[in-house]
Amino acid sequence: MYRTARMVASVSALTMALAVPVWSAGLADSIKDKAAESMGSSDKSSTTGGSSGSSGGVGSALGLPSIGGDTAGNAAGVLQYCMKNNYLGGGDAAGVKDKLLGKAGMQTEQDRQADAGYQEGLGGILSGSDGSSFDMGGLKDNLKEKACDYVLDNASSLI
Repeated sequence: MYRTARMVASVSALTMALAVPVWSAGLADSIKDKAAESMGSSDKSSTTGGSSGSSGGVGSALGLPSIGGDTAGNAAGVLQYCMKNNYLGGGDAAGVKDKLLGKAGMQTEQDRQADAGYQEGLGGILSGSDGSSFDMGGLKDNLKEKACDYVLDNASSLI
């Protein structure tokens, strides 16, 4: 009983910390469902949703947008943000980022500075292929790591 109350309090605090724009309205429900699943609740009414890859459920739970070919430059910028802030190691992430930059035609620093999507990515803003966006700045570090893993896993499929 105490553990349940503590988990509800933690989820409520996290929900309050993350409650921002309207596009994340379903985030609170997703977090509550994930908390219930981790506590072994039999009510698993939420779906993990959309994307393939090992982090699809996390991406859906956090309300992260889908990554598509038209967002390769932005995904490269987000990967750079993640590496710079030590949410991802440099090895695989650097290789994927470089391939994405090549795919997006951004070989030079001048090209990257001129690309709005890449610049948003450097600031931790992930743009979805549907036009939605998500600012990772408001997340706690452990959730930023999960979000960065989601971007790496899904961006890898673009190359």
